[in-house]
Amino acid sequence: MTRAEEFEELRPLLFSIAYRILGSVSEAEDAVQETWLRYQTSPAEPVSAKSFLAAVVTRIAIDVLRSARVRREEYVGPWFPEPLLADPYQDPERSAELADSLSMAALLLLERLSPLERAVFVLREVFGFGFGEVASAVGRSEAACRQLAARARRHMDAGRPRFEADRREREELAERFFDAFREGDVEGLRALLAADVHLVADSGGKAPQWGTGVFGAENVVRVIATLAPLFARIGGVVEPHQMNGQPGAIFRDRDGKVVNTWTLDVLDGQVQAIRTVLNPDKLEHVGPVADAWATLREATRARRPAD
Repeated sequence: MTRAEEFEELRPLLFSIAYRILGSVSEAEDAVQETWLRYQTSPAEPVSAKSFLAAVVTRIAIDVLRSARVRREEYVGPWFPEPLLADPYQDPERSAELADSLSMAALLLLERLSPLERAVFVLREVFGFGFGEVASAVGRSEAACRQLAARARRHMDAGRPRFEADRREREELAERFFDAFREGDVEGLRALLAADVHLVADSGGKAPQWGTGVFGAENVVRVIATLAPLFARIGGVVEPHQMNGQPGAIFRDRDGKVVNTWTLDVLDGQVQAIRTVLNPDKLEHVGPVADAWATLREATRARRPAD
C-alpha cells in the first residue's frame, strides 16, 4: 500500500481526532491536509502509519487550539462548535459508537479542558489509543498522560447528564418537534419542551442574536410561535438533518441558502436545549449561506399586514 493509500484509509480517523480537539470543520480539514504534507515529505518510514499520523494531526490541532483559545475569549456572544452534518466514517456501527462524543453538549464539555487534557481524552477515551501512543503524540510521559486522562474524565463525567435518551427516542421526538414547528402547533411544542429549556444562538456578532438566550418553556414557545409562521411565509424551509450525531435541522431561505442550523438536546423525553448556529463563517461548509439580517428584515415586513 502506498503512503497516499494509507493516508486516505486513515483520513476519517484523522479528521475525527482533529474535529473533536478543535470543534471546527474548516480547521480540522486544514489540520488533516497539513498532516498529509508532513507525511508526504517525511524521509522516515513509521512502524505504524496510524500512530504516526494520529500523533502528527494531534500536535497540529493542539497548536491551532492554543491560538484559537485567545480568539474565543474575544468572541461575541456564546460560542458553539461548527455543525458537523456527516460523520466521516462509512461504517454505520462505528459512526453510532462515536456519535455521543460528537454531540454539541460533549464538545462544549471538552471546551472546559486544557488543550493537552482535551487531546489526551480524545485519543485515549474516544479512540482507544494506548498510553504509549498518547504520550508520543502529546510529548508527555505515560504517567503524566494517565493523570491528564483521569482529570479529563472527571470533568467530562461531572458535566454529562445522568440519563441519556437512546437514538430512536431522540429521533422520534425530534420528528414530532419539527412537525409541530412547521404546523405552528403551539400546544404540541409546549408538550415537548422541558420546563427549563433554553434556546441559545451563536452568531459571533455577524447575524441576529437573542441576547444571551431564551430561557423557559413559555418564552421559547413564544419565540418559536412567532418565528415559524413568518419563516414559512417568506418561503423558508426547515430541513430535518442529523447534526453532530444529534437530531437537528438546517433552515434554508426560498433560494435554498443556509440561514442557520438547529441542534436539539433530548433527555427524559423532552427537548432540554436548542442550539442554533447563525454565524455565517461557521456555515460555509454546509452550503451557500443566506444573509440572515436580510432574512430577518423580510420576515419583519411579512409580519406587518397581519398586525
